[in-house]
Amino acid sequence: MAWVLYAEMFRMNIRSSVYTFNIMVNVLCKEGKLKKANEFIGHMEALGVKPNVVTYNTVIHGHCVRGKFQRARVIFQTMKDKGLEPDCYTYNSFISGLCKERRLEEASGLLCKMLEIGLLPNAVTYNALIDGYCNKGDLDKAFAYRDEMISKGVTTSLVTYNLFIHALFMEGRMGEADNMVQEMQEKGMKPDAVTYNILINGYCRCGDAKRAFSLLDEMVGKGIQPTLVTYTSLIYVLGKRNRMKEADALFIKIQQEGLLLDTVMFNALIDGHCANGNIDRAFQLLEQMDNMKVLPDEITYNTLMQGYCREGKVEEARQLLDKMKRRGIKPDHISYNTLISGYSKRGDMKDAFRVRDEMMTTGFDPTILTYNALIQGLCKNREGEHAEELLKEMVSKGITPDDTTYLSIIEAMEKVDDLEENDDK
Repeated sequence: MAWVLYAEMFRMNIRSSVYTFNIMVNVLCKEGKLKKANEFIGHMEALGVKPNVVTYNTVIHGHCVRGKFQRARVIFQTMKDKGLEPDCYTYNSFISGLCKERRLEEASGLLCKMLEIGLLPNAVTYNALIDGYCNKGDLDKAFAYRDEMISKGVTTSLVTYNLFIHALFMEGRMGEADNMVQEMQEKGMKPDAVTYNILINGYCRCGDAKRAFSLLDEMVGKGIQPTLVTYTSLIYVLGKRNRMKEADALFIKIQQEGLLLDTVMFNALIDGHCANGNIDRAFQLLEQMDNMKVLPDEITYNTLMQGYCREGKVEEARQLLDKMKRRGIKPDHISYNTLISGYSKRGDMKDAFRVRDEMMTTGFDPTILTYNALIQGLCKNREGEHAEELLKEMVSKGITPDDTTYLSIIEAMEKVDDLEENDDK
């Protein structure tokens, strides 16, 4: 529509101002047409309209969002060459983009550069860095930026608190997360849908269904509409608690509320049914996904394969892998490890090694899960020497054996000792 209106302006000989051009540059960047956005700036200049800081910031932001930092730096230099000084928004684009790419030292360096040239960072600057270090798991550094933010007179926002609450839950620091919520409320900030989703998801991950549902009631009581994210977390915890009737009832309620179901929601429910031995219901949900045009992904199929393998139906799981491929869904290392584990538990080591070879030909290196499954299978079949060879192979590839690896071999050795003792008797 924006382009239609712009064409209408052109047809009616209405002269575009720098504001008009900036809007259209923004449209091009949002569409991902960065080359055209750059060309559009040239078109502006040809018509005698000088690009301003907003023009260049828009294009720099468009490149940084897509990780194209080298090109963004070229535009940054062009901007300076034309006598336009970068502002806080310019640096925020770089800092936010670099943080998303986990290039935190570069982002921190740009913050120092801002301070050197007299630019005052704002909440967006610090929130980007806090988010980056929270995602890295370095909460000490994240809190240090929070303290610096406050010391420079920059007000912490709801976004700041949400980032910390989420990170603390991910670290299992529940008490501190609750304290952050209390601190936030004491400062007059009301939890929003994001805050509640973080809290509900956090308690669901910890298996505390009662607390999660009480937060749902609190959320609704405050007039905040639950989202698909809210309900997905609740279905997840119901599955972990073997409360699948309630999960199915909640699933029906979600549909009645008119929310558009997505793959993540279906995957949570399918996982619950597979984990609780309701494989037929899980496949009904897969069929429902197809009917509703919700595309399954590798997680959907991996979950179903794991469900089959739990029941010892490894051949059926193998057929699912082939079906995945036919649907254009690429199996990942979890897909192959699931089959390897399934065959190994049954002692079908030829099939297990065949899948291992197939996995390697598709570009996936064996992981510790692969080796543990194979070693357990070999030990079960009393092929201790072969298991020890695999142990040496995994070490040579830089994979450190864990307790599962060694326990499997020790158990196998103990069984051999018992057999030899019985033979002696």
